Amino acid sequence: MAKVGIFVGSSGGVTLGVAEKLEEFFEGCELINMEEDYDDLEQFNEFDVLLIGSSTWGQGDVQRDWVDPLYEMQNDEPDFSGKKVAFFGAGDQKSHPEEFVTALGKMKDIFSKLGASTDFGYTSVDGYSYKYSYAEKDGKFCGLAIDEINQEDLTDERIENWTTQIKEEMGI
Repeated sequence: MAKVGIFVGSSGGVTLGVAEKLEEFFEGCELINMEEDYDDLEQFNEFDVLLIGSSTWGQGDVQRDWVDPLYEMQNDEPDFSGKKVAFFGAGDQKSHPEEFVTALGKMKDIFSKLGASTDFGYTSVDGYSYKYSYAEKDGKFCGLAIDEINQEDLTDERIENWTTQIKEEMGI
């Protein structure tokens, strides 16, 4: 059975809340809070499947606890070949419609460059209202997009559907 690691950076608690809900769907997975539990890049090697979570801040930036690890990845260039990776995160499509969940797209680029398989968990952009998102690739989000501020009533359904989807896509 594939070993699943959920790595999450969350400032306001929304993305961490999503990670905790995801954890319920994956037997034996490990949740790594980037602020409290993350040690170094070697931790990623312990898992076959990585679920990578980050909220989007400012001009499409990743959550602050991801900044140093992503910088290290870009400099040290670890080999993530053979890793299956999917992305999830939170944003606010009404207050920040110009960069909605953009952090997911930025993280996808980095993990893809390092050899990870990142074509899992793409979701429809239907039902969202935003101007631009770097996470939108070929008409879909490159992961699970959550907006707890404007669409809180859809969160649980979106998480459940996404979990079913990636389990099927990844064969786990």
